[in-house]
Amino acid sequence: MSIFTEILAILGFVIRALGFAVLGFGVGRFTMDAYKKAAWQVQIALAVGFFGLLVGLTNYSSPASMGMFAIGAGAAMLMSFATRKEDDPEESQKS
Repeated sequence: MSIFTEILAILGFVIRALGFAVLGFGVGRFTMDAYKKAAWQVQIALAVGFFGLLVGLTNYSSPASMGMFAIGAGAAMLMSFATRKEDDPEESQKS
């Protein structure tokens, strides 16, 4: 029975890591999208809340969970900073 519990523990660690990556991506994406469109008071609240969440996760979660959260948030921020490809005017005239 101990092999079964070890397999379930490993499966739990993988699911927790994936969950923190998705959470990090979602929180990072929401923060960056809302940050661009908000007033300065809301921008301050978003920044303080995001960094407060990072500090809380660093203190109270496992290092692997925090790392996956950081990877997810980093991916969201990289996607947010990437330049958007504008439609080519010639392409829109052909349609």
